[in-house]
Amino acid sequence: MAKGTTVRMWRRTIFVLMVLIVLGFGSLVVSLFRLQIVEGEELQTRAVNQQTQDTTLTAKRGTIYDRNMKVLATSADVYKVVLDPNYVRKELEQGQERDGIQEEIAQGLGEILDMDPADILALLEKQTYYAVAKTKVETDVKDQILEFKTKLELGNAIQLQPDYKRYYPYGSFASAVLGFTNSENQGVTGVEASYNDYLSGVAGKLVTAKNAKGSDMPFQYEQRIEAQDGYSLVLTIDEVVQHFLEKSVEEAAADCGARNRACGIVMNVNTGEILAMTVKGDYDPNDPYTITDPADLAVINAIPDDEEHQEERSQAIRTAQEKQWRNKCISDTYNPGSVFKMLTASMGIEEGLVTESTQFYCGGSYQVADRNISCWKTAGHGTETFAQGLCNSCNPVFMQLSEMLGANTFYRYFEAFGMTQKTGIDLIGESNSIYYNAEGLGPTELATSSFGQSFRVTPIQMITAAAAVANGGYLVQPHVVSKVIDQEGNIVETIDTSVKRQVISEETSARVSAILQEAATTGSAKNGYVAGYRVAGKTGTSEKIDEWNAEGREGEKKYIASYCGYAPAEDPEIIMLVFFDEPLPQNGQVFGSAIAGPPFAETMAEILPYLGIEPKYTEEELSKLDISTPGVVGLTKEDAQVKISNASLTYKVYGEGEKVVSQIPEQGKSIPKGGTVVLYTDEASTSQTVAVPQLTGLSLSQVNSRAAEAGLNISVSGAALASGNAVSESQDIAEGTQVPPGTVVTVNFVDLEDVH
Repeated sequence: MAKGTTVRMWRRTIFVLMVLIVLGFGSLVVSLFRLQIVEGEELQTRAVNQQTQDTTLTAKRGTIYDRNMKVLATSADVYKVVLDPNYVRKELEQGQERDGIQEEIAQGLGEILDMDPADILALLEKQTYYAVAKTKVETDVKDQILEFKTKLELGNAIQLQPDYKRYYPYGSFASAVLGFTNSENQGVTGVEASYNDYLSGVAGKLVTAKNAKGSDMPFQYEQRIEAQDGYSLVLTIDEVVQHFLEKSVEEAAADCGARNRACGIVMNVNTGEILAMTVKGDYDPNDPYTITDPADLAVINAIPDDEEHQEERSQAIRTAQEKQWRNKCISDTYNPGSVFKMLTASMGIEEGLVTESTQFYCGGSYQVADRNISCWKTAGHGTETFAQGLCNSCNPVFMQLSEMLGANTFYRYFEAFGMTQKTGIDLIGESNSIYYNAEGLGPTELATSSFGQSFRVTPIQMITAAAAVANGGYLVQPHVVSKVIDQEGNIVETIDTSVKRQVISEETSARVSAILQEAATTGSAKNGYVAGYRVAGKTGTSEKIDEWNAEGREGEKKYIASYCGYAPAEDPEIIMLVFFDEPLPQNGQVFGSAIAGPPFAETMAEILPYLGIEPKYTEEELSKLDISTPGVVGLTKEDAQVKISNASLTYKVYGEGEKVVSQIPEQGKSIPKGGTVVLYTDEASTSQTVAVPQLTGLSLSQVNSRAAEAGLNISVSGAALASGNAVSESQDIAEGTQVPPGTVVTVNFVDLEDVH
């Protein structure tokens, strides 16, 4: 072979080798670049995920307390059921005679957790170390799972991780304020949502290492970051006051047939602290997705539960749920009606346009531009002073006052009273008001605005503005949380009283309060009268005119009945607003005085003594007050009769014994002055009963007569103490009930004068 051929072959060989080397190392470099630079972060993450397992450690949500540290919402210990499908395959099936173990786990766990075994089996077939089967499992279920694991020797195939479940010990109590949490333990409504960042805490993490088989490595390879539990809230809500309010609003809503729910707010006039807030109908935050309103349920049940109507039915369910979660006190706007007259009156007096004695005339209507706007009393009030006009709730008086004020001045006060802005209460979902600005207040709009029509505000705006009328003119910030505390009770944050501005002078406030006290004693608001407490109050019956106009002014015109008042009138502390949306007409009419006044009075009569506000009775009130029944059990008949007579009471004796063995009413129970104490002198006589007669729809004298004929005592509440025209509305013991002679039946009276 020629030498040149050999050299050329070597050169070719070297060239090929160099090309191969370059290509080989080049592809290696490219692969390294791709693996380390391009895909490095992703591959690192995949490696860590294969070698470790992250488990979230749930933070315990903070507790919610009332102002006296009664628990209103807390987090109870529950468990999360987690499956480890890889463990099941590698540890239980590999090398062991455990065929069918997945099906066995699925069947047994499905029965315990009330789940479809097929769903559990699907989880067990996943390529993962962590599959959540169920959350919020209670302790009794946890014990069954532990027993099941032990029986089948399942090791780590099923894990029980600590978790928390939100629990509301009083059920639907204060649900509009508290709200509820979702499955992720996050607040959805109420303070649960508005203070979620404080309450929820910070979740922790447990990082565990895995070996090549996917099994947990020893403890020293774990890294644990502890969860930080949430802060707790102390509300301004008083659990006792809340119970009083809820009871009266719920009963009154049922009595008047309120078709669009009812609400009530109790607030400290000086601090803006909300002592109670309720919406009826409401829901149970322990089970918030269950619909409670029968009318809404009827609508849903009328939709066929099939595939064709699935979207329609789902939408109806969502609408009903959102409605019952909605806090009507802050999220719904309404025409406040004549309750607003306390603000218009304050404007007129503050501006020096009227005094209590300024003369007006009401002929039953008043001409404004091209409209003749009626008074609720179509026959008219005739000549009356301004104070009488407010007590009479006379629309023409306030239309004339609005003309004196003018659009600019009226709007300036309207804005100053907070009617153009949200109050900023610490609850989510507060709505904006709807109103005319000064330029939009034509003669008709100004006239109707003077008595609470032509604009819409929220109940929380109305009560906050009314509090300014009561407290010397100061617009305060309403709030439901007083402080945030940590796990040791240390204060993290305090929500103090915040005064936005002074709207009217203290003198004007006192003068308007004096007129409103007269209104609640002898005027149009007397159904809110509470003996001994000098209530200042105003009724409201507002037309839902927007809805009626939208329906072409055809069909039924619907109303809102409300009452807003505060006490004591000369030094106010507590203000309350109750509100009933779309009550059923009585004899074709709706009047806020008859619907909203009695529940206001009933609640105030319970709240004020509880809060330690001392009554101051007039001589007339003292003459009508109940007294405490003296105790005479164990005395001879003669001694008992003397003791009862000395207490200004009468007596009636049953039995043949010489000593009193029982008495009705019992010692310490309230009984009207001049009432009858029934004395029983032997055991046989104690079986005596009488039937309670019908005591409603009657005058006070008629009720007294019927009760006396039946051998019963009556305790009078409501307007009978302030009005000679009152009619009995309700009795606390139903007609026909068999009771012992002498039993006290409480009868509530209302003044049925047609007052808006």
